[in-house]
Amino acid sequence: MDVSKYMDLNPAARVVFNSLPERRSRVRFMIPDGQGDWRAITWGAFANEIEAVGLYLNSIGVKLGDRATILAHNCVEWMSAALGIQAMGGVMVPIYPSSTAEQIAYVIDHSDARVLFVDSEKLLRRVLEQWEQVEGGLLRIIALNDELDVAKSLEALRADGVVAPSASKVAEKFATWSQVRAQGRALAEESPEKIYQLLDNVSLDHNAVMLYTSGTTGLPKGVPLTHRNVGVNGRDWMQCNAPLLEEGFVDLLWLPLSHIFGFGEVCLGNTLGFVTYWTDPVQVLSKLPEVRPEVFMSVPRMFEKMAMAAMEESTQKAQRAKLDAITGGNMKFCLSGGAGLKREVKEFLFSHDMLIIEGYGLTEASPTLTLNRPSDFRFDSVGKPLPSVELKLAEDGEILARGDSIFNGYHKNARATEETFTSDGWLKTGDIGRWTDDGFLQIIDRKKEIIVTAQGKNIPPANIEIRFRDDPYIAHVVAFGDGKPFITAGVWLHEEAIEPYLEEHGVNGDAARAEALQKLVSDRVERANQGLARFETIKKFVIVDEPLTVEGGLLTPTLKVKRKKVYERFADAFESLYQK
Repeated sequence: MDVSKYMDLNPAARVVFNSLPERRSRVRFMIPDGQGDWRAITWGAFANEIEAVGLYLNSIGVKLGDRATILAHNCVEWMSAALGIQAMGGVMVPIYPSSTAEQIAYVIDHSDARVLFVDSEKLLRRVLEQWEQVEGGLLRIIALNDELDVAKSLEALRADGVVAPSASKVAEKFATWSQVRAQGRALAEESPEKIYQLLDNVSLDHNAVMLYTSGTTGLPKGVPLTHRNVGVNGRDWMQCNAPLLEEGFVDLLWLPLSHIFGFGEVCLGNTLGFVTYWTDPVQVLSKLPEVRPEVFMSVPRMFEKMAMAAMEESTQKAQRAKLDAITGGNMKFCLSGGAGLKREVKEFLFSHDMLIIEGYGLTEASPTLTLNRPSDFRFDSVGKPLPSVELKLAEDGEILARGDSIFNGYHKNARATEETFTSDGWLKTGDIGRWTDDGFLQIIDRKKEIIVTAQGKNIPPANIEIRFRDDPYIAHVVAFGDGKPFITAGVWLHEEAIEPYLEEHGVNGDAARAEALQKLVSDRVERANQGLARFETIKKFVIVDEPLTVEGGLLTPTLKVKRKKVYERFADAFESLYQK
């Protein structure tokens, strides 16, 4: 498609209001109605909610540049709140719903948030647990769900033996979504031009969002991104993917809005006039054949599940039919992010005309630095730099970046900011890369995760682990061996792939199962070792039953392995591999 008319930069909220003359009565969102059907929300209704939120926040004293946090699961109200915050000049700060009470309190306090939007009693209880830390700065707590009961949340806390604030103290700061909408609509009727006046005050160089890096170690850092940062990145993104995009496409949204990947999908839809169907991680695969989207954005696991299901068929024709049945057979644009997708999966899906676009980036880059293009890609790479991005490799191979999509520095953390940029202004990504002869970037390792063995050998663990990324039976391999005489590894298996494997090979009984899995992994380790230097090879391994999950604290919300946490949790298992 020709994306030239979308090349002007605008704040995300302005994009919605600019589209109203053409799209006001069209459907923007389709949401589950709870009865097995869908309920439509028009562009006009969406804009009205954004306007109401923006005017309400302005009326209670939220000022240009103030932060407002959103602690909620995916819903249209989440997006209305986010763009309402931005429309009146505020900075939207998402908080992952998987966060602990302490993590939530840290973000609210550290961001100097003036408002908190929350959608459930479970999440509200986590906030109330930390009331003394958060109450001082908050002007208002807004319930995205009118049924949220403060008294019930307080009672539950006291029943658990937690010291809870008085109901009256919380009530002073509390408002429901209906109250916000009603007061906002009244203000809009009183002054129809007010929202446009507020929008006019928002500069591209004002902060739009502040994202807290989940990080694999230490406290999260606040990453402020301006409207220009994210706008430039979005413009580059559309230019690169234009051959696969069209206005009015249908997409199926399940990625968390609290991550820039999910938020970015909705903002792309706002620009290109998508009809977005909403679902969740549990139902997403079952909804694909019903919705038949042209656009599907996902983390690797969903694409892996599609491929594994189709691979069970014996012929190319049957595999294609299975994929069409799974996806609805209408996909035009597929994007995988958050982690690397196995090359085997990409090649298999591409053999059935499903090109999965992948790239590379980080929060501090708004977030994308490189992309494979529809007509210029390599499955063993993360693509080429975006048009507005400059990349180079430092002497040690670290990827350095600069451009208009790069952030200016961490919130209230000058030391971390100084450490993150070179003296001449290049962003240090912390990733080690290399260029292919034809200009594609490959990621080799994380700079700070080098294993130094007892012999003084410096070993990038990712160089070992990446050799298992395309294995259909292995979910994770974590290399271990800092200060040790040799390298070992923890291995986590894909249970849904293992069961059919054991059944196919007639394996019955616990002992036979353990022996078969040991042999399965051993063969794969031996194969991987053939491509490694002798000092890098895995000498021993342990198959771990406890899965690595976000909830268990072993994966970040973006599904990256928290290496140090894994080492701590399974210390006995790793250490046992060195016992004679």
